[in-house]
Amino acid sequence: MAKAIMMALLGLMLASVGIDPLTSYPRFTYDILALRDGLGLVQIVIGLFGVSEILVTLEKGVRRTIFDTEIKGLLPNLRDWKDSIFPITRGSVVGFFLGIIPGMSVVIPTFVSYALEKKISKHPEKFGTGVIEGVAAPESANNAASSGAMIPLLSLGIPCGAASALVLGAMMIYGVVPGPLLISQSPQIFWGVIGSMYIGNVMLLLLNLPLISIWVKTLKTPYPILFTLILLFCLIGSYTIANSITDVVIMIIFGFVGYLMKKFEYEMAPMVMGLVLGPLMEKNFRTSMIMSHGSPDIFFRRPISMVLMVLAILVLTSPFFMKKRLGEEIIQEGEE
Repeated sequence: MAKAIMMALLGLMLASVGIDPLTSYPRFTYDILALRDGLGLVQIVIGLFGVSEILVTLEKGVRRTIFDTEIKGLLPNLRDWKDSIFPITRGSVVGFFLGIIPGMSVVIPTFVSYALEKKISKHPEKFGTGVIEGVAAPESANNAASSGAMIPLLSLGIPCGAASALVLGAMMIYGVVPGPLLISQSPQIFWGVIGSMYIGNVMLLLLNLPLISIWVKTLKTPYPILFTLILLFCLIGSYTIANSITDVVIMIIFGFVGYLMKKFEYEMAPMVMGLVLGPLMEKNFRTSMIMSHGSPDIFFRRPISMVLMVLAILVLTSPFFMKKRLGEEIIQEGEE
């Protein structure tokens, strides 16, 4: 949690770069004109998730073994459906309800579903050998968690991870602010997002199943050529946003930052969420402070606001109590 909070605060700090929304005074721009509009979300994300992955892979080295086998049996048979229908149902339920929780990564529902399925299975010793229940349940949970994460995003404007934070950032760029009034004010956006999820899944099936042999052949591309093409697309994507070399430099800088974060095991999702929510959070916080003449009790005057603040404090402090309790239990077991 300490590392996650540090990354979230770093994201909030990066979000403050640019023109002050209330005083119109430049902050942390260091007389660089391109930074007056702030740090671009796209450039930072490309650097963190794209360039950093290239650097990590180059450091580790890649040795890939491609098996020349015939691809067959893409569709499940009746036996597969019989073995996986209940794991799919359980995984979907677990993933959906865990995905609704703000801040819950899609990785957690995946492992929870896998552990649950292994625990109730009649043959848990087969898990880890490719048994279909161990694949269907966590994959269903993964997809359901991604769909469930859209509920707090569209209804409250709260992203649950890096992917939903990017969706929030894209909406805000186009002037669409997710929240309780999204359905009434922008119904075409809301239903467009919902419809695109169904259409996207159908298109994935239509494209991936017939073309899977082509996608497999891309693995035969030598990695020096592959990472060069990936880096080229990253450079083109960053530059074409505003035709600015500064954006490319920012992308490269955050590529090295992301590399160091992966090397020292710091999560990137809290940083991206802080970067996306930073401007919105700062604007509303400063507006509240002006309304209350600098008194922080404004966040505890209304019941809903007070409950949410108390819940946030409990979530932040609960790991410390759990750690203390766990330590006491370990000491008691040692004494026994």
